[in-house]
Amino acid sequence: MITIETLIHSNIENTWDAYMNPERMIHWNFAGEDWHSPQATNDLSLGGKRYVRMEAKDGSFGFDLIGFYDEIIPHQKIQYHLEDNRKVVLTFETTEHGVKVVEQFDPENENSEEMQRAGWLMILENFRKHTESTQ
Repeated sequence: MITIETLIHSNIENTWDAYMNPERMIHWNFAGEDWHSPQATNDLSLGGKRYVRMEAKDGSFGFDLIGFYDEIIPHQKIQYHLEDNRKVVLTFETTEHGVKVVEQFDPENENSEEMQRAGWLMILENFRKHTESTQ
């Protein structure tokens, strides 16, 4: 598994909502300035579906990222698996400085682990920025 993390200067309620609310997901769930997420839905229940559409802004490429929830502990942890059965685990820990978010994910075989880490870290950084700006 690849592990990335960030510290978000916000409270757990805002951080959790920013990650789970599809109306907010579209504002941060992309890996660079040339990308966006025009659509997202989220059924936060065991077996529920998490869906995010990622597209290049110029329309040259896009894909759907679909996961299904395996574990949900509100304000603490979620685990889901992607359509290809790769696992994603996020933990949310309240600290005196904010919320520490740790994300672990199984790498795919198409791109290097370094490239995947960089892309997922950019998304996590966008999440941090969005969450801190909407307190």
